[in-house]
Amino acid sequence: MKEIFVDIQRCMGCRACEIACAIEHSESKVLAGALLESPAPQARVQVESAGVFAYPVRCLSCGDAPCIAVCPNGAMHRDADSGAVVVDEQRCIGCMMCASICLFGAISAHRVKRLAVKCDRCPTMVANGQDPACVEACPTKALRFIDETVSAQETRRNAAQRVALAMSGGSKPPATEYSPMDALRGM
Repeated sequence: MKEIFVDIQRCMGCRACEIACAIEHSESKVLAGALLESPAPQARVQVESAGVFAYPVRCLSCGDAPCIAVCPNGAMHRDADSGAVVVDEQRCIGCMMCASICLFGAISAHRVKRLAVKCDRCPTMVANGQDPACVEACPTKALRFIDETVSAQETRRNAAQRVALAMSGGSKPPATEYSPMDALRGM
């Protein structure tokens, strides 16, 4: 299943993800219309400063999801198709037990209604073959919507490149990719 991954080194704190999220969760789905809505649309991702970095905080749809466990009405649940933890607005009573237990502060209260508000991974956009709004809006590609196995492969490849760069004394690694089979062929 796909997840939203963050490369914190790429995030410049521009908040484009917040704006795109608010627009996607607005009635009008366009900036001009969203600005005139009352109540104002609410972003489900918030960019927070973290020293010299910025970090877009959003629901991570935790494997053990304590927010699901504490929800007294079963409003907080895991979507069977996407694996995302979502809120059933019809069942939510706005007690905010979910927000109080969330380790990341990714759940907030709706500005007007007694409801929990959190990232839902933009199911309409994803169903139409798009990435979630925050991912599409990110100008530096700090946010990516990819399969977790792809992310792990990329992380390993990047780690290997950093090690190779350090081993070479900081010079640029060769332009061609090295395969262990090259050693066997005497290359």
